[in-house]
Amino acid sequence: MALHPVLAAVTRRVVERSAGPRGAYLKRIGEARSQGPVRGGMGCANLAHGFAACGVQDKLWLRGDATPNIAIVSAYNDMLSAHQPLHEYPDILKSAIRAGGGTAQFAGGVPAMCDGITQGRAGMELSLFSRDVVAMATAVALSHDMFDGALLLGVCDKIVPGLVIGALSFGHLPAILVPAGPMASGLPNGEKAKVRKRYAAGEIGREQLLAAEAASYHSPGTCTFYGTANSNQLLMEVMGLHLPGASFVPPGTKLRDGLTEAAGRRILKLTDLGDGYTPIGELLDERAFVNGVVALLATGGSTNHTLHLVAMAAAAGIELTWDDFDELSKVTPLLTSLYPNGTADVNHFHAAGGTAFLIGELIDAGLLHEDARTVGGDTLAAYRNVPELAGGKVEWREGPGASGDTDVLRPAAEPFDTHGGLHTVRGNLGRAVVKVSAVRPEHRTIEAPARVFDSQEALQEAFAAGELDRDVVAVVRNQGPRANGMPELHRLTPPLSVLQDRGHRVALVTDGRMSGASGAVPAAIHVSPEAAAGGPLARVRDGDVVRLDADAGVLKVLVPDEELAAREPAQGPPDQTYGTGRELFQAFRNVVGPAERGAGVFSS
Repeated sequence: MALHPVLAAVTRRVVERSAGPRGAYLKRIGEARSQGPVRGGMGCANLAHGFAACGVQDKLWLRGDATPNIAIVSAYNDMLSAHQPLHEYPDILKSAIRAGGGTAQFAGGVPAMCDGITQGRAGMELSLFSRDVVAMATAVALSHDMFDGALLLGVCDKIVPGLVIGALSFGHLPAILVPAGPMASGLPNGEKAKVRKRYAAGEIGREQLLAAEAASYHSPGTCTFYGTANSNQLLMEVMGLHLPGASFVPPGTKLRDGLTEAAGRRILKLTDLGDGYTPIGELLDERAFVNGVVALLATGGSTNHTLHLVAMAAAAGIELTWDDFDELSKVTPLLTSLYPNGTADVNHFHAAGGTAFLIGELIDAGLLHEDARTVGGDTLAAYRNVPELAGGKVEWREGPGASGDTDVLRPAAEPFDTHGGLHTVRGNLGRAVVKVSAVRPEHRTIEAPARVFDSQEALQEAFAAGELDRDVVAVVRNQGPRANGMPELHRLTPPLSVLQDRGHRVALVTDGRMSGASGAVPAAIHVSPEAAAGGPLARVRDGDVVRLDADAGVLKVLVPDEELAAREPAQGPPDQTYGTGRELFQAFRNVVGPAERGAGVFSS
């Protein structure tokens, strides 16, 4: 199938604008490869330190440079359901690698914080920056020069992008992402959303709310709604960093263990000592990132990836922009209906045909680069197949030719919508991202007076006092990366949804983030430039009429340009960036780049 002309044009422009930094990056990792297995040239004391704790056989192999040694970097902790299954992975991987003639060492752990736990709390102000901490921790783990490849164990939110950014700093090494899979489906997502709105409206108490939440998040595995964690999994597969079909196999199953073992065997072949050298820095090229954007749009995935994909691309010397997202969104059909865009969860998606069917449909529509390199085969065509156990090992067979449930997953010829799930809006307030896949068409355009807040708590207090019971555009500013680390503001969804359900025209405009669970209220998020960096949000006043048109791509305050420019920017709230570890991240806030450049600290 020929490439869609827009996909080809966008990719070509990404290649052209990235030529300088991408060329320098490839030169750098090429020079690193030319040194060969670095441990072979180590001083004797250095090398002895590196294998001192190993068993006899591993010591024999590590003394030379003919046996591949694989780093295991893990985000395991047993507090987070998504990462608790990773506890057993190092032993499974080491056994599989040893059986394949290699060695493996647990190179290091990285932090894994949960946005679900920190939502609406001070710890959320560390969340986005934790991505770059994970990247640095990954680099520290790989910095010992003992390794020929890496297995990266992580699932959620900022953790997977951080692992990838860190691995790209060692781009001459191959790397495979090893997931854990989702928990079993719990309380239906639609029921959970109703309970949350009833609590926000004061109709039920905390005990009833907690009972519903506990019935939703109830066992090891990833949360099952299609938020950032599960968007991570889908993107890693489409971008070729998972084995085919690995994303949504549940933990604690024989197939899950078989896929983990298969990752251990496969990484040996991808090293410079194997027969299929595939370094991550070459694999993640312009085609891979464009594929990732298309997959995000085709599934209505998390808005957080308008930050993470840009940041990951930058780590590979590639300049990806929101304009690329926007142009691709216009031609990418929406093929899934997953909560918050529908009521189904990722287990339903997997049962309906999952990544294999989705990838096949997008390839056949000319909307993916089928020739992109992957860890699971020569090209992305291998990802049309699905894994199954045969004789105790994983084999891949041809995937489904039709969706098993068209209420959840549809063919490209019969999409839920003709365009992707994310739109970019722009105007005299800057640029922002809107997740339209969860918003009904009649709610995507609003023109209403602004009510301005400098914190989500202030908005919640105004809602509780009945001050927002009208048409309103809630402007929540000073929530950007430079101001306070760009926390997610997902706790605002229930009260704003209540107002919308009452028949009011409601929208949110903010320089903060919303989670992958962003709901049915139109929200222009990641507004860039942010208020704390002199952005025009700092000049908006209560009563100003704001227009948001997510379909037409408009975000503006209906104030004459000269008047807006003449206004004195409002001062932000008093500094509260201390406590809960926030003071340790002041250096990050000082140097972080804008949202549309990935909100990272490495290339501001």
